[in-house]
Amino acid sequence: MKTSQLTAHEILEQYSAKKLSSASVCDAVWQEIDQKEKDIHAYAEVFPKESAIINYDGNNCPIPVAIKDNICIASKATTCCSKILKGFVAPYDATVIEKLKNSSAIFVGHANMDEFAFGSSTETSCYGPTRNPCDLSRVPGGSSGGSVAAVAGNEAIWSLGSDTGGSIRQPAAYCGVVGLKPTYGRVSRYGLIAFASSLDQIGPVTKDVTDSALLLNIIAGHDPKDSTSANVLVPDYTKSLINNVKGLKIGLPKEYFIEGLDAEVKAKVMDAVALLKSLGAEFKEISLPHSKYAIACYYIVATAEASSNLGRFDGVQYGLRVQPSKTRKTNIVDMYEETRDQGFGAEAKRRIMLGTYSLSSGYYDAYYLKGLKVRTMIKNDFDRAFEDVDAIITPTAPTTAFKLGAKMNDPISMYLNDIFTTPANLSGIPAISVPCGNSKENLPIGLQIMAKPFAEEMLFRIAYTYEKNKV
Repeated sequence: MKTSQLTAHEILEQYSAKKLSSASVCDAVWQEIDQKEKDIHAYAEVFPKESAIINYDGNNCPIPVAIKDNICIASKATTCCSKILKGFVAPYDATVIEKLKNSSAIFVGHANMDEFAFGSSTETSCYGPTRNPCDLSRVPGGSSGGSVAAVAGNEAIWSLGSDTGGSIRQPAAYCGVVGLKPTYGRVSRYGLIAFASSLDQIGPVTKDVTDSALLLNIIAGHDPKDSTSANVLVPDYTKSLINNVKGLKIGLPKEYFIEGLDAEVKAKVMDAVALLKSLGAEFKEISLPHSKYAIACYYIVATAEASSNLGRFDGVQYGLRVQPSKTRKTNIVDMYEETRDQGFGAEAKRRIMLGTYSLSSGYYDAYYLKGLKVRTMIKNDFDRAFEDVDAIITPTAPTTAFKLGAKMNDPISMYLNDIFTTPANLSGIPAISVPCGNSKENLPIGLQIMAKPFAEEMLFRIAYTYEKNKV
């Protein structure tokens, strides 16, 4: 096996045995980038290898990591893959970056993403689309497609993404890696350029479940710089990597196994259910009746918050500034209009307008306020379900990865890719996607596991057991 194909925990074992050096690991990763990046395009920017090599001292974790381009790294361009942030250099580190630096992480680069995380395919980036390493004619999913493609293509050992409606889990399913959305508040959002502040959460993308636990150990924890950060004890997640699901009660929500779910996806998920059942887990059908409203609710709440958050990008303080042409007036409002017109892409404009409309006078109660009420109903469904079950299993996405360009002109079809992932964000619960086989076209399929708030240990236990026992 090539060094670039190793997991982080395998690399750490070889560091400890003095069989590998961080220099050799860096060489292997940057060599993969040299060979593959022109085809995959996982990165918005690749950092110089020369500044990345850090020696292993037995306690640190010098592992090459890719960082989604909406997470601030001091002195590095951080653009959310949008023209409107052209030229913006982050003046500070996000809290997760501070934590990674304290662990001696090796930063490979800023990963490509859908502009401002608006998308499910990583095709709306101002730098151009990312391609799926499993099939270069297909999308990697989104919006953390670059973070996921970097790991799946061995252009990083692990990575960080952000998940607002499925943006880590859906691409993880499409590319055959592990993607975790932690509980809202488990990981600091300080330094994450916001899309929807009540939904966004930073999480790990890794090659296996053990690495996911290791990376969450590094980035989790209370942060006084983030008012939404939860002051909750953080366990050692590696201790939950137990190959045993005997006696666990797992729910299968009937609303997630519906018409429109690809037959091969359903079959592979049910194969996983059968395996876990054979290992001693108990399954029961449950109902999450308001999940059918999740997509509509999400695209009201998320776009409203996006409209508010993106109001700061106006050409005044940072990023792109476009002066009006001489044929127009040259007051500051005209500058705002020209900057936003040229700086935001089509999908960003669509979501800003949707959100502005739902917050506007006369429509706030009819749309945004009603969306918040439905969100509470969705959360209550999960709360009731977790009174009877330890975890919930569903498909991660309704289909395998689709062809590049196939849904760019059909926003509704694109939005429906998140039909199984958005409820976890609306409810604030943790959820993980793990590979559960391939389709006949050899495209990866993802299994989603959800648990009650701050029960990431339950996710790791079930996911690890499945991973260790699947054929």
